[in-house]
Amino acid sequence: MQNQDNNNNFFNQNPLITFAIFSVVVILLFKVLVGEDSNNIVSNTQMKHTQKVSYSELKHLVETKNVSKVDIGQSYIRAVSADGTTIYTTRIVRGDTKLIEELDKQGIEYSGFSETNWFTEMFGWMLPFLIIMSLWMFFAGRMQKSMGSGLLGVGSSKKMVSSEKPKTKFDDVAGVEEAKEEVQEIVDFLKFPERYVEIGAKIPKGVLLVGSPGTGKTLLAKAVAGEADVPFYSVSGSSFIEMFVGVGAARVRDLFEQAKKDAPSIIFIDEIDAIGKSRNAGANMGGNDEREQTLNQLLAEMDGFGTDTPVIILAATNRPEILDSALMRPGRFDRQVLVDKPDFEGRIKILKVHVKDVKIDDDVELEEVARLTAGLAGADLANVVNEAALLAGRKSQKTVKQKDLFEAVERALAGLAKKSRRINPKEKKIVAYHESGHALLAEITKGAKKVSKVSIVPRGLAALGYTLNKPEEDKFMMQQHELWAEVDVLLGGRAAEEVFIKEISTGAGNDLERATDIIKSMVQTYGMSDVAGLMVLEKSRQSFLGGGMGSAREYSDKIAQDMDEFIKKSLDERYKAVIASLQEYNGAIEEMVKLLYKKENITGNEVRDIIMEFEKANGMESRVEDHSHDIEEELKADAKMSDETKE
Repeated sequence: MQNQDNNNNFFNQNPLITFAIFSVVVILLFKVLVGEDSNNIVSNTQMKHTQKVSYSELKHLVETKNVSKVDIGQSYIRAVSADGTTIYTTRIVRGDTKLIEELDKQGIEYSGFSETNWFTEMFGWMLPFLIIMSLWMFFAGRMQKSMGSGLLGVGSSKKMVSSEKPKTKFDDVAGVEEAKEEVQEIVDFLKFPERYVEIGAKIPKGVLLVGSPGTGKTLLAKAVAGEADVPFYSVSGSSFIEMFVGVGAARVRDLFEQAKKDAPSIIFIDEIDAIGKSRNAGANMGGNDEREQTLNQLLAEMDGFGTDTPVIILAATNRPEILDSALMRPGRFDRQVLVDKPDFEGRIKILKVHVKDVKIDDDVELEEVARLTAGLAGADLANVVNEAALLAGRKSQKTVKQKDLFEAVERALAGLAKKSRRINPKEKKIVAYHESGHALLAEITKGAKKVSKVSIVPRGLAALGYTLNKPEEDKFMMQQHELWAEVDVLLGGRAAEEVFIKEISTGAGNDLERATDIIKSMVQTYGMSDVAGLMVLEKSRQSFLGGGMGSAREYSDKIAQDMDEFIKKSLDERYKAVIASLQEYNGAIEEMVKLLYKKENITGNEVRDIIMEFEKANGMESRVEDHSHDIEEELKADAKMSDETKE
């Protein structure tokens, strides 16, 4: 209570006014002391007023004996009139000795005096320190207001985070049904903690939400707090780290103290990998004292309250592989909940959530949009819906149509259309053959993703054209023939340039890179070659950010040489087979190029019609696979199988 009174003190809250009052007091004290000194100099006089005169006038007054006493200082002279009613003052003239001679001649009393005293000398020495101290007090007060309590206000989380009660419910979170089931018991515990305490059950202290960016980890955490109707403390892991050592640990302590006071409550730490990185030297290149102290304090706080304390810690990360093992042990983050990218059914539910506030046309089929957006996260789907609404508004439409959603999907997958980028006819021809090669191989190759759209309109940063492929179903693994099919499709663009243009270009650079990476992974990770057999040459580490963590080379130079030769040989063999297919279907390629020149965009159905007509005209057996899978029937079959398993 006393500390609170001190903080509410008027002088602490108004440092500028405090400094002004202090300055006035010092000046007044200075004037009083100097005034006393002046009065002592002219004591026993009946002074009434002071008059400034020139030096020559003062000498004349001395010569006529109109002064009774003269005091000579370092820079000026004071003389008392003969009747004692006036003090004459003037600036001294250096080097003049005649005044002293005249005073002696006239018999007038004179003496010297010091224009300074002990107080003014001390004040002159102390003035710089007083100024520095005043500035320090001023800025310290400002920092205290902005950062909270503690040394200069550093170290408190009271201004860093505040509790709220989110309005988000589980109905607002779609596409992550399994994750919702995992956290449902957390809600039940926060609502009825005594039910678990009485039976002796120990609720998990911490739940780690793991998943790719944009999958809804933060939204799910808010939904838990919203369903339980408890205070929600949300903070980013990076906000604990400061330039001052020990600040992060102090903020962790303060955060947990606030949460315990408001229990039952939820603490949510987003991007916990900012403070929870592994502490071994290899993971953080020697360590960071501030991060380690913050992590140690977090570990201690998570052990500091019992299982009956209704405070739950939720954390989110997309880099679980780098978290410290002490953070992941039972008793801290007991449970990991995967918040994965949605499947087909999940994407439909997410789209339905986001179109609630959007006026959509009757022709909109969200199932078709969901098929085209395989691999997109919830945030990506929300952006697709918003982009479609913006497109419709730009066209002054009353509703969002299916074509607006398709255009928004293309933006999300391939980038913004560069309609102003004019490419010359020669490059346009190369791009048309290149994309037609991709499209043809995608349709006639077993295991390849079928074509949704082919375009020669530039998009994104560097793409002069693109071929959109849509999987007919969600896939979570790939078979060997499907990997080879993807390699063939990637090589189709480069091969088409060689067959029909008779010269290759730089447009296939990214295709060749991706094809090489696929074959390399088949050798190093998947054991799909005779180079190393079943021996894994590169350890696979889960990374939701893509690209993995990288690993040191763990194989000999001989295997490296064999792997290089295998990759080169495989690419050459697949390339020759692709060229043969393009030569076999040369008429279909030419028809596709003509249509692309005319329309710039053609659909997957148009591609398939061209290929099948060419096969029919030439008496060829159709290599276009029947891709009209009934996804709804497959989902029903899966659901039925799941029910039978439960029974």
